[in-house]
Amino acid sequence: MTGQTHPIAVMDGTCALCAFGAKMVHRLDRSGDIRIAPMQGETGAVLMRDHGLDPLDPDSWLFIEEDGTVTRDLDALIRLGQRTGGIGWLLLWFKVFPKPARNWIYARVARNRYAMFGRAEMCDIPNEALKMRLLM
Repeated sequence: MTGQTHPIAVMDGTCALCAFGAKMVHRLDRSGDIRIAPMQGETGAVLMRDHGLDPLDPDSWLFIEEDGTVTRDLDALIRLGQRTGGIGWLLLWFKVFPKPARNWIYARVARNRYAMFGRAEMCDIPNEALKMRLLM
């Protein structure tokens, strides 16, 4: 996906934690620039495959900036927090852990997210302004 004009967060569209994350992106991104691509949608699936990930195994997050810079998993969340500001900056605290530890933390939460947080359909979020950010 070359020539993209907005940063894109690619996340699991059926995870309650990710749905909360989408709501936080919408609330904190005052510029309105960041788009959200559920990996179960066509755009999200293409972006996952383009970056060597399986959209049918949604244990990864991607954050793709306008210049094509890609971060994934907890580092993507940290970068997204920096980009949105506000309480999103709290995610920067995860940088105190070395990358292998961050990857381990992210993997544990990702693999258990449905048991810990449940499921929620991101596309069912009633906020129309948030739905405008979704790339299906």
